[in-house]
Amino acid sequence: MFTNGRARTAGVLLLLLTFAGCDRILPHRSRALPTAAEADSVFAAHGIQGEVSLAGNVVELRVAQAPDQLRRGGALWARVGPYIYLFSPATTDLFEAYPGLAGVRTRTHVEDQEVARALLLRDTMRAGEWVQANNVLAHALREGTTRPSTLEELVRWGERYASFVYNPQFVPADSSR
Repeated sequence: MFTNGRARTAGVLLLLLTFAGCDRILPHRSRALPTAAEADSVFAAHGIQGEVSLAGNVVELRVAQAPDQLRRGGALWARVGPYIYLFSPATTDLFEAYPGLAGVRTRTHVEDQEVARALLLRDTMRAGEWVQANNVLAHALREGTTRPSTLEELVRWGERYASFVYNPQFVPADSSR
């Protein structure tokens, strides 16, 4: 059996092992969130300019959309807007750097009117799906003006993985989905 000294030592070791195990179960970094300025710098590093804020544990990016895009491209351009920013490498970087971040929401607007918004939650896509999303985005950015089908593909991708809301003024209910 244990003597008092050995029992104390065993108890202390048990406590140390318990506390050491807590870091594995609930790591301190799991609550790490960016500030609005930190998130803004991540977007800026990828050439994305907008208004960045935090709503709880969700980063929100508000980006102006060119009215000319909506005049020429109509509902398709209104729908694709938030996904251009949502599936960017900046979102991946934020999720990797800030484990406490639950999601990223992008909102597009023209003047003071919101056009569309989309929210992507952290665990919605696996690593391979992120690679695919980046490819879909790259095709849309490179060929979108000459091949609108690439924009439609990005919209389908976005609607599959993100929760979204379109302003009916820009995306009528009868527009094709």
